[in-house]
Amino acid sequence: MSQNTMPVLTIDGPSGVGKGTVARIVAQKQNWYLLDSGAIYRAFSLAVDAREVDITDEKALGKIAQTLDLEFKTQLGNELVSVYLDGKDVSTILRTEKTGEMASKIASIGVVRTALLKRQKDFAKLPGLVADGRDMGTIVFPDAPFKVYLTASADERANRRLKQLQAQGSKGIILQILAKVKARDERDSSRKHSPLKPAKDALIIDTTELSIDEVIAQVVALIEA
Repeated sequence: MSQNTMPVLTIDGPSGVGKGTVARIVAQKQNWYLLDSGAIYRAFSLAVDAREVDITDEKALGKIAQTLDLEFKTQLGNELVSVYLDGKDVSTILRTEKTGEMASKIASIGVVRTALLKRQKDFAKLPGLVADGRDMGTIVFPDAPFKVYLTASADERANRRLKQLQAQGSKGIILQILAKVKARDERDSSRKHSPLKPAKDALIIDTTELSIDEVIAQVVALIEA
């Protein structure tokens, strides 16, 4: 079945716009599979770090990507349950700030994106897929029938990140978080391979002043229309 006949919803956008939450809830509502593409790059980054490989060594990075022992334990229509790398559960460390920063840098390398592309495409299967990432609608599933691009102001996204850290019992300085948000935006949108940008046919939703329920309502309406 081709991508344009497979029910695929892509949800792209920068960090802090609510992609993960929206993707999980919509997948549950539609009873579709879920692809958290960021988890793939984060897990790959952990593998690179564990092997102490220099990220400028593209040959070594390509080899790791091709032989990555990665397992996602999911349930149809439910959020990601756990991620196993080399047989070990890395679900918790996967979501740390350090791993996210590593993943953002490594994700800009062409050989890595090429090697991990097929793994992402393989998630598309019936009854449907919700794909959350940064290039889902432009590169991974360009023929997807449903595309959404979420955005929000940098200040709002920094505030959301601060609240996440506080909820986890960690501390953060808003100006430092804001600087990291802006730096990652610049890195993701200006990278040579698969830069962050909306697909031409994507529905763009600014979540700055919207609740999660309001965003989900717009996304579901797109699918049902």
